[in-house]
Amino acid sequence: MIKGTFPTEKFKELSTPFYFYDTNLLKETLTTLCNETKKHAIRAHYAVKANANKKILSIIANYGLGADCVSGNEIKAALQAGFPASKVVFAGVGKDDWEINFALDNDIFCFNCESIPEMEIINQLAKAKNKTASIALRINPNVKADTHSYITTGIAENKFGINIADLEKVLGITQELSNVTLIGLHFHIGSQICEMDNFRSLCNRVNEIQEWFYDRNIIVENINVGGGLGINYEHPNHFPIPDFKAYIDVFKQHLKLNPSQTLHIEPGRSVVAQCGSLIAKVLYVKEGTNTKFAILNAGMTDLIRPALYQAYHRIENITSNGDTEKYDVVGPICESSDVFGKAFDINKVTRGDLFAIRSAGAYGEVMASQYNLRELPKAYLSEDLF
Repeated sequence: MIKGTFPTEKFKELSTPFYFYDTNLLKETLTTLCNETKKHAIRAHYAVKANANKKILSIIANYGLGADCVSGNEIKAALQAGFPASKVVFAGVGKDDWEINFALDNDIFCFNCESIPEMEIINQLAKAKNKTASIALRINPNVKADTHSYITTGIAENKFGINIADLEKVLGITQELSNVTLIGLHFHIGSQICEMDNFRSLCNRVNEIQEWFYDRNIIVENINVGGGLGINYEHPNHFPIPDFKAYIDVFKQHLKLNPSQTLHIEPGRSVVAQCGSLIAKVLYVKEGTNTKFAILNAGMTDLIRPALYQAYHRIENITSNGDTEKYDVVGPICESSDVFGKAFDINKVTRGDLFAIRSAGAYGEVMASQYNLRELPKAYLSEDLF
């Protein structure tokens, strides 16, 4: 399959809406990522929250990545897909007891801990099993990322991580807990970050925090800088694979690691976003007062990102070669926010045309809901259709 093209005749045989994944592009993306991480002995853990499609997870697992999970069910899905427990990290501010116990039973690599109460519960549950849990302290670095406020995670007002001012207290308690072992530090400043300066700022803050630990004669084995690398939503055909080299080079050039330390990253969106598209059918073309509406049979229940935080996705009419006209592209849901895009230049639209909403491989299918009692969208992989 050529990048940016779709098997439209095959699509006409399928019931819409559905997600379509170009697995050739996914594999090319994974190959590029793995080549860059292997150069520098970096360990990558795929952020399962971005896309938990079983077949997608299996493909990613086959490339040797670990898994970054934020729920017990994500851990289950990762293990079932073939990710080894020894490469699974478990993050999240609200880990339930059953989730912690499940992770302990499967001897995962590490818990990324975000509070003192969480560490105490992990210690208690591990002690009951006569086990020792490996933990990393997720520290809130108070570094602002140039991204939407809903997906920033590394400034003081966010719910995530341990405040730098509390480190002394946290470290003291950690050393008192008999059934946890501190093996790392974890950081994450947000998602869809395209300005490398943001990651340079993170490096500077991590260096400062490392110095704080060095002053106390502590060198942890693992430094995890999270994920966050963005993609190009406006031009998916021209930039189908993110610049992993530039991203990794920032950390190699600006992060001061001890020779004994291993660097970890947690890419999610950058791995899967560009390989996925939401395919929908035009139900009606409606003449508005000042615009035309292209009304699709897909809505915010299938892809919530535009409604949730006004996210942009490229929208294409893949069955029309007509002259372009401006349309507001909307869905059928009974909410005024059910809009994919306004004033889009799209090839002339008629009932029955197929639309592709691009760059939907991350935070698309995985966030779908059944609001209005709608069916969840199906998903197809290119390798299964041909």
